[in-house]
Amino acid sequence: MTDEQLTSVLEMSGEERYDYFLSQVMEEREIWILVNGDSRFLTIMSEDDGLAHLPVWPSSEFAVAYAKGSDDLSPKSISLPDFFKKWVPGLSKDGLQVGVFPGLDKTVWITEADELKKDVQDELSSF
Repeated sequence: MTDEQLTSVLEMSGEERYDYFLSQVMEEREIWILVNGDSRFLTIMSEDDGLAHLPVWPSSEFAVAYAKGSDDLSPKSISLPDFFKKWVPGLSKDGLQVGVFPGLDKTVWITEADELKKDVQDELSSF
């Protein structure tokens, strides 16, 4: 993917990036997160309401672009079966939401892990 294509997608609205995320995840069958050197995944605390979320991306390129300037973060893929079986219950138990595909303007689509799972499964069943 060229830098222009990457920027073009990152400049989409939150809803457009969410739809793009779903279509890419359906094709690739994986979700990308960022982890630090200790293999701890990145979570972001909202300044507005104090809720924490796990940011996720449809590909490693977007995760790398987000982490630019941070020496400690690297992309890690999670297969959809692992995400559904392990991550969704764990995120729900820990009270963490999912921030789907943060954009250049720092907007992000925040959703419950169960809701994201349902949306991905709906996309898969209509494929």
